Amino acid sequence: MIKFNKNIVLAALSMSIFGYNAVAQKSGGGLAKGKYTALVNPFIGTAPLLDTKIIGYTPPADMRVWAGLVFPGSSVPNAMVQLSPMTKYRSGAGYEYEDTEILGFTHTNKGHWNLCHIPLLPVPDGVSFPFKSSFSHDQEKASPAYYEVYLKDYNVQVKLTSTLRCGIHEYNFKNNKGRKVLFDLGKANNRVDDWQIKQEGSNAVSGFQRTGGEKIYFYATLSSPIEKLDTKDIAKSGGYTLVNIKDGDTKPVTVKIALSFVSIENAAENLKAEAGDKSFTKIFEEGSTEWENLLSKIQVKGGNDQQNVMFYSMLYRSFLWPALRSDVNGQFTDDAGKVRKENYHYYTLPSLWDDYRNKLVLLSIFSPDVTADVISSMINEGEIKGFMPTFFHGDHAASFIAGSYMRGIRNYDVKKAYELLLNNAYKEGGARPHISEYIAKGYVPEQDIKEPKIETKGNAGVTKTLEYAYDDHALSLLAKELNDTEHYNDLVKRSKNYANVFDKSTTFMRGKLADGKWVTPFNPEFPYYEYMYREANAWNVSFYVPHDMPGLVTLYGGNKPFEAKLDEFFTKPWNPNYIAWNISGFIGQYCHGNQPAHEAPFSYYFINKPEKSQKRIDEILDTMYGIGPEKLAMSGMDDAGEMSSWYVFGALGLYPLSPADPEYIVTVPIFKEVVWTTPEGKKVTIKNPNGKRDLEAIKVNGSKIDSYFISHDLFKKGGEIQVITK
Repeated sequence: MIKFNKNIVLAALSMSIFGYNAVAQKSGGGLAKGKYTALVNPFIGTAPLLDTKIIGYTPPADMRVWAGLVFPGSSVPNAMVQLSPMTKYRSGAGYEYEDTEILGFTHTNKGHWNLCHIPLLPVPDGVSFPFKSSFSHDQEKASPAYYEVYLKDYNVQVKLTSTLRCGIHEYNFKNNKGRKVLFDLGKANNRVDDWQIKQEGSNAVSGFQRTGGEKIYFYATLSSPIEKLDTKDIAKSGGYTLVNIKDGDTKPVTVKIALSFVSIENAAENLKAEAGDKSFTKIFEEGSTEWENLLSKIQVKGGNDQQNVMFYSMLYRSFLWPALRSDVNGQFTDDAGKVRKENYHYYTLPSLWDDYRNKLVLLSIFSPDVTADVISSMINEGEIKGFMPTFFHGDHAASFIAGSYMRGIRNYDVKKAYELLLNNAYKEGGARPHISEYIAKGYVPEQDIKEPKIETKGNAGVTKTLEYAYDDHALSLLAKELNDTEHYNDLVKRSKNYANVFDKSTTFMRGKLADGKWVTPFNPEFPYYEYMYREANAWNVSFYVPHDMPGLVTLYGGNKPFEAKLDEFFTKPWNPNYIAWNISGFIGQYCHGNQPAHEAPFSYYFINKPEKSQKRIDEILDTMYGIGPEKLAMSGMDDAGEMSSWYVFGALGLYPLSPADPEYIVTVPIFKEVVWTTPEGKKVTIKNPNGKRDLEAIKVNGSKIDSYFISHDLFKKGGEIQVITK
């Protein structure tokens, strides 16, 4: 059973619409201002993946499969402050559901083994180092912009909420004498290099924490006066400060803390502007209402309780990253360490290798202004480095920016963005390693390594070739729009380079050496982190040509061989001896727990068998999310919202197969009706009147269409999609 607490405060309206107490039993149990926030369960993705049938192998005893890696705490959309409990440092998101002790509450998060800055913890009288308290899940609740837990060893009830730049803590101590608040500033998810704290007046503290090149300033006020600060090993990793609170009152202690990546003065200004004299309840209500307004942009009918909870939980999870980094006065610290103020809000770099596929498309539809600011932030970083920034692998800023432009988002320096993307596509030293070889040979050659292992580091030449070819397609769209014929023609030609790593003798995308010979020996089932393939095997990349699927079908020899290969892909069992930390969640060879094959389930469309795609899409939606005894595990790492966004689009019946192109492949929604309202107030309605699962025809505004794709123009004008099923 999913997360349940008896004493749940939910909007009564949600129960009347979605069905009595079943909603409460499956939500995260936290306070909620509306019917959609009441459905969200922020704990989904925090539990470990233990089912070996889904994992694909039996993990070693010391291995926690990379599943979910999300945080359950408080945040508003794309916020600087993401305030969440910490159960384990140096973990994905700081919180692992199987843990039994809370170490603190940190103020930044992502889920990539980083961040988790400025830990705080209420500490009662008589407690000494190490500071931690046991807790139980039946005394823990969460919802958008809210988290609550009872610290059993410390007898403290903790409630958390937040704004864009502020975290609000409410600590209700059973013993009101000798109360303290731990500022555990020597700890974060990365090594802490330096920290400072000092008292400001009678009831405030300020300081900073530095991890690597990132320095985070804070300013915090307490609702009760401070008696003194006890500090251990200041500025050192592992050091901490206890803020002692004067005795004399029995009210809960409220800590309001603001962050800034610029200065303590800016943090204080952020606190005044966003929290000020507002009560905990008022701040929570504002945050919950903001989420309700966002989540209610998509309203669904006809799903069961589990589908409703999962859909709105995954929609919620899609809007936490990238995160804001500029202050209320507009200032931010750029990538060169310079304090600047521009005419946009400054955001972190998106998790581009993962979320270009779907989540950034979702962001562009829901939040075009945020999208434009994110692109402006990327341009800012690009101007410093001479190249448009990337994340982890590939050059998918090309897809994100081209796709946003094609969807009508253009309020940024388009010319500069295009110039930087061209640098990426043609010059060494930027986002595309081996670009000169790619241009000269039409592929990225692989190293000739004898007896490679899963962990072997090579060029990941196949993945790079496939991704560069797609990125070339994306950039060609922008070149055409900007009337750059020379680059357009060249990039279109380069977008066909995927064929250069297709081995017709094996019908796999296969590593190729610099001399043009195939990598030998060759095992298409064996996975690699960075040899031939990036976090994949041959099976999982061999259907990745989202911009030219008809061309891929031709490479395979036509419809029948392509279908046979797909059938084998989804049915050939994973070898349980092939154990890789971040590769899990299998249907045959298909891995849903990592991103490289996320487009593959839609491939049957290109041989006119959408019903076979739908079977796999439904299987993924049903079995790869909400797994395990608590229904809180996911089949793989959420990767800053990409896995969640896959669910959202899959459940709705639309998917941005080629995200740079302003169109969506139509599948069968799990709901009978979907109403999607754009920021401009246009409504896109998706209906499945027959309620069946096999696609027979598609009608747009009452007329049958001959394509499986609908244009983004429907989001600009509004309209209705009818999915005729049998």
